[in-house]
Amino acid sequence: MNNYSLKLKKNPTMKDFHAYVERLEIIRGFSNEDILEKCLLLGEEVGELFKAIRKEKGIKVDHTNSKFKSISEELADILIFLLSIANRFNINLEDSFRLKEKINKKREWL
Repeated sequence: MNNYSLKLKKNPTMKDFHAYVERLEIIRGFSNEDILEKCLLLGEEVGELFKAIRKEKGIKVDHTNSKFKSISEELADILIFLLSIANRFNINLEDSFRLKEKINKKREWL
């Protein structure tokens, strides 16, 4: 298997995204990374998202040794790491989202 064998349906479900990331990690050699490593990498991606937003908003950003990607690319990276972490705990993010929203709908937001 190689990167070219990775295919995502035209209108994927969250389950399809979970399966895609699982295959992606095997193909790219990331499936043996432990959960702590995944969490730290997720944190780095969140930081990169913040830098991309700062850049977009014209807030000073250190350009030294930094590769700036777009906000959308950083959000996609974050989604990949979220799915990776969820996969390791056998958590379906769609189910989790629906359950959490059911709880949130009962809360009072001030």
